[in-house]
Amino acid sequence: MIGLIGKKIGMTQVFTADNSQVGVTAIQAGPCPVLRVMDKNIQLGFDLAKEKNLKKPQLGLYKKLNIAPRKVIKDISKEVNVEYKVGDELKVDLFAEGDFVDVHGTSIGKSFQGGMKRWHWKGGPRTHGSTSHRRVGSIGSSTTPGRVFRGHHMPGHMGAKNATVQNLKVIKVDLENNLLLVEGGVPGFKNGYLVVTKSFKKKAKKAAVKK
Repeated sequence: MIGLIGKKIGMTQVFTADNSQVGVTAIQAGPCPVLRVMDKNIQLGFDLAKEKNLKKPQLGLYKKLNIAPRKVIKDISKEVNVEYKVGDELKVDLFAEGDFVDVHGTSIGKSFQGGMKRWHWKGGPRTHGSTSHRRVGSIGSSTTPGRVFRGHHMPGHMGAKNATVQNLKVIKVDLENNLLLVEGGVPGFKNGYLVVTKSFKKKAKKAAVKK
């Protein structure tokens, strides 16, 4: 489950070896220094921060570790049988072309939205004098039980939630520029922070085939 903290740069298109066109997302992944080593996890930092934006205890910790301050700190599961030390730097070469990764991030916030956009309602009649094309309509259930069920699909805040896209194929790894090109889209907006980890499900499938 080892991975890197990254930043979504944007989307583009590339051509593979068989001349097929693939839509990819460019992610700036790492370098991520190891800030702390625990029993099952390691703490990674990403993206340089200005000292004036940090509190004194945080700044003192970075000076003690002799590591430049970072904006983002995340705990990530360690890889089995691999030793990590504080100050080690994990880079994008952690992944290779053809690998599968899971990308974790925060979905784009869309503010308050109606039910048709938020829950893909079909909508009401559009002819014969109907005035409830996109309205909520009845939400109760008559006199029995006579209340609105918890979790009923209604208009409300949409997006800005933790989201994960699994089993994305790594198309290209650019170690010089710390770039990772993965097939398909990932959660979040441009310049939003992400966590890229090695795919868990794909590994499980491969192990099952070997057995």
